[in-house]
Amino acid sequence: MSFFLKVLYDKKYGYYATKKPFGAKGDYITAPKVSRLFCEVIAIWLISAWKNFGEPKYFNIIELGPGDGTLAKNLIRTFKKFPKFNNSKHLYLYEISDFLKKRQKENIKNNNVKWIKNFNDIKKGPVIFFGNEFFDAIPIKQFKRFKNLFYEKYFTLDKNFKIHEKLKKISNKEMKIIKNFKSFHNLEFIEYPKLGLNELRKMIKKILFLKGGILLIDYGYLKPNNQNTLQSVFKHKKNNLLKNLGKADVTSNVNFALLNEFFLKNNLKVKKVITQKEFLEKMGIVQRAEILSKKMKFREQSDLYLRLKRLLSPNLMGSLFKVMLAYNHKAKNFLGF
Repeated sequence: MSFFLKVLYDKKYGYYATKKPFGAKGDYITAPKVSRLFCEVIAIWLISAWKNFGEPKYFNIIELGPGDGTLAKNLIRTFKKFPKFNNSKHLYLYEISDFLKKRQKENIKNNNVKWIKNFNDIKKGPVIFFGNEFFDAIPIKQFKRFKNLFYEKYFTLDKNFKIHEKLKKISNKEMKIIKNFKSFHNLEFIEYPKLGLNELRKMIKKILFLKGGILLIDYGYLKPNNQNTLQSVFKHKKNNLLKNLGKADVTSNVNFALLNEFFLKNNLKVKKVITQKEFLEKMGIVQRAEILSKKMKFREQSDLYLRLKRLLSPNLMGSLFKVMLAYNHKAKNFLGF
């Protein structure tokens, strides 16, 4: 098990196995916790995708890394307002942390939701995978180029439990993989999400077989420029990467140019990657806020619009977060894109 994979996912000591990371008392806050409007928008998008696919009688939705279950809980609430869709949908939560799964079950309390650790049980109907801040939480590999050779950066522990950074020449197999991606050409420093791409391969297999797509919302960039994006957050503040291990969140920014290339290589169509601000505004989140605010007191209105600002402002989540849709279906027109 790699160093940060163990730090995050070790069943006994890992961050996601021992700590509730979300909200004011945690280390960070995600969009579903910022505003219920975000959850409503995702629900409406999923319903519109179902309509795009011809309103199939069996429609699978899989939330990837569902956090504390806030999004799923709000999806269920919105889905109930659309009986025909609600009777067709099957909601699955893809979670590998038993600790977080327990929190999700406490929050959701719905017998129609199923938790899965793989996708083998999904055998019919179109499938939509949705991940909000899913991909950034999967550990990455980092490579440095010296002359014509690449070396992987990794960490070791000595007898005194001190951590040392090391460089090791990568294998010919990995070198070949790196060279096959145009996104990595001419870079001196590469972040390669090997584990993340392995996860996507499983989803792509289902999408190609059953039709459907994958909607990803995450913070990241469109053009790689040799940046090291590995970061740690502890109690909502930046943290030294090697401090508070197992108690702090460790993530990296998502390379959307690489994901775009990866999906195309694996026979999916891809919509142009847009910002969270563009997506939410096209989905009508501002108009929805205006409707809700008319029935609110001033204090409630202020809270509503402060939360909306956090989702949309270019200086906050609006531009840093990107939205990507890859799909396998004859339908072409998707809301928000």
